[in-house]
Amino acid sequence: MNLKDHIRNIPDFPKPGILFYDICPLLAHTGAWREAVRQLADALGEHKPDLLVGIESRGFLVAAPLALALGCGFVMVRKRGKLPGATIGHTYDLEYGSDTIEIQADAVKPGQRVVVLDDLLATGGTLSAAIKLLRDVGADVRAVGVLIELTFLKGRERLDVPCASLLSYDE
Repeated sequence: MNLKDHIRNIPDFPKPGILFYDICPLLAHTGAWREAVRQLADALGEHKPDLLVGIESRGFLVAAPLALALGCGFVMVRKRGKLPGATIGHTYDLEYGSDTIEIQADAVKPGQRVVVLDDLLATGGTLSAAIKLLRDVGADVRAVGVLIELTFLKGRERLDVPCASLLSYDE
């Protein structure tokens, strides 16, 4: 099955000049979605994670079913102010400004093996910020997994852990 057949390209979204890779058709197709989760499980299972960490919000869609497939827990990294209880945050720079992501203070125990998931790897800024945040709380970050990698943006170069991507686009 060619998973790219289930990715919709939407030009000029969210702004002119951007080509958006929409995973909604993939999620809606039972067979393609099952195959994507299976392929990610095959690629990331060797890291023997205790937890999968999904990055808000499409990373949740990838990490939650994969956690079930791998038999491990699932934790969310969210934008500031979205998680209840005590949180730990990390502020990082964007092209124009900054952003802050947070995790619940008790979500990861020191030394737990963690794999970070998102739907897409572009410049690598958010994924590298999540890795930094997780290391700050004591996680042993083993790898990153994504459905789509935009290789022309060279985001993988910002990551210091292995990265598994199912689909890549060169433009």
